[in-house]
Amino acid sequence: MEPGITDPHGDHMTPPDSGHGQHHMMMQMTFYLGYKNVELLFAGLVINTPGEMVGACIGVFLLAVFYEGLKIGREVLLRRNQVNVRYNSMPVPGADGTILMETHKTVGQRMLSLAHFLQTFLHIVQVVVSYFLMLVFMTYNGYLCIAVALGAGLGYFLFSWRKAVVVDITEHCH
Repeated sequence: MEPGITDPHGDHMTPPDSGHGQHHMMMQMTFYLGYKNVELLFAGLVINTPGEMVGACIGVFLLAVFYEGLKIGREVLLRRNQVNVRYNSMPVPGADGTILMETHKTVGQRMLSLAHFLQTFLHIVQVVVSYFLMLVFMTYNGYLCIAVALGAGLGYFLFSWRKAVVVDITEHCH
């Protein structure tokens, strides 16, 4: 029996090839900075050079920006396709004994509409992309984790200003 092979990170052993053409890599369980033998999402997608790592980081960065844009884009699309808008008002006691009117907006959407089918499709895309980003982060590769964080940050910066902000006038803990 062949002895195990030490991985390039030097902190665990990888079992030798089982003879069936399958080589199983041990999952990294601590953060590290490296570019050799970094398996990214799929078994055949292995990073081995600095150039490949730079390319992977750019791709992951753009995927995280896309994810943030998709989240905000879905909200904008939802607001655009609102139907059955109802406003309900109710009296609320004010601080000085006066009565204030608080208004709540209730929005509905039709289930069998093109807008709802589009939202459903975009939700599926958003879930898949979010899991991809989570799995990238779970490689524990510092470069890839930084790319996810910076991409999410830039995406939020670029797209969040379009997000609806709701201010509750009855909230006193600002």
